[in-house]
Amino acid sequence: MSSGCCGTKKPKLNGAPAQVCSYNGTTSIPNGNPRNGLIPVACPEMCFYCFDVLYSHLHNMEPPGTPDFTNEPYPLFVTWKVGKDKRLRGCMGTFSHINLHQGLREYAATSAFKDSRFQPIGREELPRLGVSVSILRHFEEGRDFRDWDIGVHGIRIEFLNERGAKRTATYLPEVAPEQGWDHEQTIDSLLRKGGYKGPVTSEVRRSVKLTRYQSEKISVTSQEYMSYWRNRRC
Repeated sequence: MSSGCCGTKKPKLNGAPAQVCSYNGTTSIPNGNPRNGLIPVACPEMCFYCFDVLYSHLHNMEPPGTPDFTNEPYPLFVTWKVGKDKRLRGCMGTFSHINLHQGLREYAATSAFKDSRFQPIGREELPRLGVSVSILRHFEEGRDFRDWDIGVHGIRIEFLNERGAKRTATYLPEVAPEQGWDHEQTIDSLLRKGGYKGPVTSEVRRSVKLTRYQSEKISVTSQEYMSYWRNRRC
């Protein structure tokens, strides 16, 4: 499968433009970044809630009740993986600020059932699934295509394709270090992910408008989810 989170736009969900993520990775940076004073937002309960949403869909049950974690609005991505090799089964999210209760409910289901690259997740896959929630924060406009730190920042680029149409694409913070890419290689790959088919020249790279951001990412396996449910019932 491909190695990054791309900004291919999907139909809007309740006003929030959905984007596809195609990276199969793990935690990018620790929750909260002491360098910018961010208080952690992501928590395991968000992943448990995504499993609740998936379980209710697969078993035709009533949707889960209101969760206890914060309902502040943030951009977010939800990623489903399956098996010991953590094969990607769906990943979608939005750069629009969306209340977390609504956003996780929508994208837990959308990434599981409506990622056009995959068949919808089936009930038989539940015991082998894992889910990750990425909360995107601290957005800053970069001075140029090199103005970001590998392993710290995710990047979103805007550019004009060879036909003059505006396109966007994104990679989460973990992509470049996992692939061993430098700044130029990352931008070149991201341009291709965004659909640029012409020659990638120095001029093309300089024309890119770059936004950098940071991510809190937390992951939970189906086994951890079941243990969580057993403990709640005790």
